[in-house]
Amino acid sequence: MSSRPVKRSLTLRGHRTSVSLEDAFWTAFREIAAAQGKPLNQLAAEIDEARGVESGLASAIRVYVLNWYRGRAG
Repeated sequence: MSSRPVKRSLTLRGHRTSVSLEDAFWTAFREIAAAQGKPLNQLAAEIDEARGVESGLASAIRVYVLNWYRGRAG
């Protein structure tokens, strides 16, 4: 697994955007979407909608992934 960010395209509410995440975060993000029974783009759109203007989408996804796994561990 690479520790360098990998850029991938997502579609959020009909608009294409690129997000750079490390492989481990892409893998975890896909696992979470599958566990929730949602397409990756839908989960990304929900995270995007909920994030504040002070954080970028990639950061918001990383925090979401971290919080999701913390919640499952606790």
